[in-house]
Amino acid sequence: MSKVRVRFAPSPTGFLHVGGARTALYNWLFARKHGGSFVLRIEDTDLARSTDESVQGILEGMRFLGLDWDEGPGVGGSFGPYFQTERIDLYEEYAQKLVEKGRAYECFCTPEELDEQRRIQREQKLDMHYDGRCLRLTEAEKEAYRAEGRKPVLRFLSVKEGELEFPDIVRGSVKFPNSQVDDFVIMKSDGVPTYNFAVVIDDALMEITHVIRGEDHIPNTPKQIQLYEALGFEVPRFAHIPMILGSDKTRLSKRHGATSVTQFAEEGYLPDAMVNYLALLGWGYDDSQTLFSREELIEKFSLERVSKNAAVFDFQKLQWMNGVYIRELSLDEFYKRALPYLQQAGLVPEEMTADVEEKARKVLSEMQSRVKLVSEVVEMSRYFFTDDFAYDEKAVAKFLLKDQAADILSFLRSKFAEVDSFAEASLAPAFEAAMAEFDLKLGKVIPPLRVALTGTNVSPGIYEVLEILGKETVLRRIDRALALIAENSEE
Repeated sequence: MSKVRVRFAPSPTGFLHVGGARTALYNWLFARKHGGSFVLRIEDTDLARSTDESVQGILEGMRFLGLDWDEGPGVGGSFGPYFQTERIDLYEEYAQKLVEKGRAYECFCTPEELDEQRRIQREQKLDMHYDGRCLRLTEAEKEAYRAEGRKPVLRFLSVKEGELEFPDIVRGSVKFPNSQVDDFVIMKSDGVPTYNFAVVIDDALMEITHVIRGEDHIPNTPKQIQLYEALGFEVPRFAHIPMILGSDKTRLSKRHGATSVTQFAEEGYLPDAMVNYLALLGWGYDDSQTLFSREELIEKFSLERVSKNAAVFDFQKLQWMNGVYIRELSLDEFYKRALPYLQQAGLVPEEMTADVEEKARKVLSEMQSRVKLVSEVVEMSRYFFTDDFAYDEKAVAKFLLKDQAADILSFLRSKFAEVDSFAEASLAPAFEAAMAEFDLKLGKVIPPLRVALTGTNVSPGIYEVLEILGKETVLRRIDRALALIAENSEE
């Protein structure tokens, strides 16, 4: 095998979505496994929809996932430029070569004339192909059209006899009758190449050996192979990977949830979890193994093990996997990732003092095993940083507005007020005294206190909560809960 060269070639008409990210990942893994080159090329010839913002979004998404490219924007390389709009002269050069070989011709048909052709074909139940009428134009007729102000497109003169067969690494042998390949446009009237033409020129000149892309490109492949052969280029190996579907088995879209890598990053998914999960959307090494490090993915990945069947995106499985990866982080790394969420929510200041950092670290050490998304630390730990939190109505009804709740809280408050240290050893006697006073087990004493301090009945251990909140805050929140109980009693 010659040195592997693969590419990811997104169109910058939006952010990097999970389908594109999965394609980029498979190319990256294949290149890294075979010691090859991974090229990032931006296909920005859709001038009406391509934006610089989308380019930056794609680059940020790739960097977030850790999919570094060997050639492309910001890196350079020997096969540039890596933006299609900077390669227009190359497309014009090779288009002219096709004209000289008699494999391309000018077409002056207007959109209205093409619509009429298609209407007639529909009525007569014919294949919906361009009928080649401009192939037979005389020079005089062409000049007459130019005089009218018509600007021609350039069409490829396709081979229509026989059958085209190509080997697909994922799908095996794929066959197409050449009659299905019409004389498609390769250069628009404004001099901008179409996708099928530009991608062939780029892949050939960049010496791409393997084209790994979504199965929606299968219908484009016969057109592209004919172009490769017409220009005398070597045809690369193809691997068409399966679509990604939502839970309802329709194509994954925004209505199913987050679809852009940027959005997943903002919600608190970790890069390694995303890479691990995306790798499994269509590929598997061993049914008994779900978690893979990047090194294991590189070692074990192969296109031959990619499924032909569509993959279903399971948000719950991704969240579970993300939680596993969060728990494996060091506290320092988790703190680094979680702190911006706390700051953005206004729970801690932008300029951290030593005391605030110490408290934040204690809180996050308790939250790390509980969250599935890093962003969840905001709501799950809000009560540690501010009194401005809402009580859970069900928890209040179940634990605060019950007999003895007020008495238990008042009793504990009096005991806590006498304690200087809020370490477990100093607080345990207060709970023992409450259990004896009310003839209750600890499981009945703690819930009303937990709701009073946190607003919910789910939190870290009560001693950890008490220690982190501190005496002043604990007493203030017990008073707040007692006031709430009194208010409801009056009603």
